[in-house]
Amino acid sequence: MEVIAIQKSAFDGMKNELRELLEMTEKVTRKYTPIFKAEKWLDNQEVCFMMNITKRTLQTYKDKGLLPFSKLNRKNYYKLTDVQALLEAGQPYNTNGNGFIHE
Repeated sequence: MEVIAIQKSAFDGMKNELRELLEMTEKVTRKYTPIFKAEKWLDNQEVCFMMNITKRTLQTYKDKGLLPFSKLNRKNYYKLTDVQALLEAGQPYNTNGNGFIHE
């Protein structure tokens, strides 16, 4: 085992910084937890299955700003209500005026 010695003041400073970081994390968690609990979130696979589209079409929807998404740990998530709204509006790639082609 390796032992590292540091001054007590440096150790206390590190403890205070860690405590502040923990408090910030807890504050953010309390703030955003109700948002995520109130809304059902879907991943790429669930959205593709629900809309009967390919991953490439889903990427096009994101690129064109037709389907908002949030990224968490390099993974995209979509609100169920946003997906339902897009479905109710009709799948945009079926129209000619917006640059989409039918797959």
